[in-house]
This record gives sequence, structure tokens and C-alpha cells, in this order.
Amino acid sequence: MPQPPNMQQLLKQAQKMQQEMLAAQESLKDEVVEASAGGGMVTVQVTGDLHIKSITIQPEAVDPEDVELLQDMVLAATNEALRSAQELASSKMGGIAGGLGGLGLPGL
Repeated sequence: MPQPPNMQQLLKQAQKMQQEMLAAQESLKDEVVEASAGGGMVTVQVTGDLHIKSITIQPEAVDPEDVELLQDMVLAATNEALRSAQELASSKMGGIAGGLGGLGLPGL
């Protein structure tokens, strides 16, 4: 029969992991990802904590006869930037959460 986990060790590991998660979340605020659409006509920057930092639209993208195209480019660039930011956050946080397996708890 396996040994029960050392509770003091578990608490130390959980506390360390919590501190690492907080530090990673804080650092995500300073990281920026960028995505563009329409061959660079629309560019969106998003921070790692999913805040839109900027949207840049090139003047030649503004066609009063085709507003829908501009809307589609803004939407596409924003969605891609958000996806990239989520991927960044997942990679940073996933490494920390992967430490749960080392706690010696069944199922983790």
C-alpha cells in the first residue's frame, strides 16, 4: 500500500505553486501579442492578460463603400490576437499547473 502524502510537504508545494501562479499572472500583463488581417491593413495588440492594447487601421483600409470588409478585418485580427494571448497564458500557466502531478495525490 502506498504511503500517504506528507501534508506539510503538500502545503509547501501548494503555497509555492500559488506564488508562481501569481507571478506568472502578473508578468502576463506586461507581455503583448500582435495579430493582423488584410495583409497588415488592421493590426491588434493584446496583453497576456487579455486586454486589447491597441487597434491600428491603415487609412487605405477605410472604404466607405465596403465597411463590412473593414469590420471583418478588425474582427479577424482581434480574434487572432486574443487566441495568441490565450496560448501565451496557457503556456506560462500550464508549466506551473503541471507541478500538481508531483503532489502525490491520486488522480493529479
